[in-house]
Amino acid sequence: MEIEIGRNRKAYWTFGLDEISLIPSEETVDVDEVDVSFQLGEYTFPLPVLASAMDGAVDVRICSILGKLGGLAVLNLEGVQTRYENPEEAIEKIITAPKEKVIDVIKEVYREPIKEELIEKRIKQIKAEGVIAAASVTPANAERFFPICLKAGLDIFVLQSTLTTVRHKSSKYKLDIPNFCEKSPIPIIIGNCVTYEGALELMEAGASAVLVGVGPGAACTTRQVLGIGVPQVTAIADASAARDDYFRRTGRYVPVIADGGMRRGSDIAKAIACGADAVMIGSPIASAEEAPGKGYHWGMASFHPLLPRGTRIYVGILGTLKEILLGEAKRDDGTMNLIGALKLSMSSCGAQNIKEMQKVRIAYAPAIPTEGKALQR
Repeated sequence: MEIEIGRNRKAYWTFGLDEISLIPSEETVDVDEVDVSFQLGEYTFPLPVLASAMDGAVDVRICSILGKLGGLAVLNLEGVQTRYENPEEAIEKIITAPKEKVIDVIKEVYREPIKEELIEKRIKQIKAEGVIAAASVTPANAERFFPICLKAGLDIFVLQSTLTTVRHKSSKYKLDIPNFCEKSPIPIIIGNCVTYEGALELMEAGASAVLVGVGPGAACTTRQVLGIGVPQVTAIADASAARDDYFRRTGRYVPVIADGGMRRGSDIAKAIACGADAVMIGSPIASAEEAPGKGYHWGMASFHPLLPRGTRIYVGILGTLKEILLGEAKRDDGTMNLIGALKLSMSSCGAQNIKEMQKVRIAYAPAIPTEGKALQR
């Protein structure tokens, strides 16, 4: 819906997660009978949670732990894990750098070239843990690294950048996404996008799932630097409409994965209610005891040589990854036992599964974060 912002100029009216609330149902469901599983191609995940391919959040260990808990962690194949044999040393430089020098330190750390042998090694290490292996690459490096990934046994390939489009113009490289997807023997998740049209074109190109979100992540500064992005409620709803229209037309269901801006259980519940099939989260994963960043988290584009679009933040260490996702919670602010919160929200809304949760009633409620909470503040 458009609103007039000035003479001969209109703007798209959008909504963020803090501006809505889910309306409880007159019919509720036993929380123990709520199913939050998520389907992607031939794979079924008991938890609808993917860990972002960010170096402060995901390494081989997190891939193993989250995989065994029922989710999916995505390893960044252009990060420190594939630039350094011992990435812990590089991470230590980043997390101990003075705040005023951290971007320079990050740039220096990421100047080390990516080593193809480490790509193969990391994927094989994940596979040796007995879990599904997923890894992320930018479009510019997709054709170069994809054969290495297949040889190493990668299960799910994530083609990801700040904004990925089918119709990208470049004199430096050309990636034919429809052809790339058609020839791939494994599922291809593509992102990110924020519009109906952008999501639909990725689906038509053969994406197995699409990532939705530009700039909402805690460590991402894309919105401040570039001025682009769409609040997550609207972005998810539009991409989900594209998914449903595409499914009606073709019979092929392409999951929508909300990526970024979700720190609490309520955020995840709202994202799914807006149409997401699963969520990709970074800062909650980075706050796990086992995370490589030791309580620190930084954006994927922080190391851009000319225009960094991320920052290092301290998210703290809340507990083990299992506690953060499944409890028991040690905090009362919704940042622990995220899946328990999702299930209880679904129970209150009368939703037994993800598809039913996508149909619950939603209220425009900008007062929800503050109403009656003066004493908490």
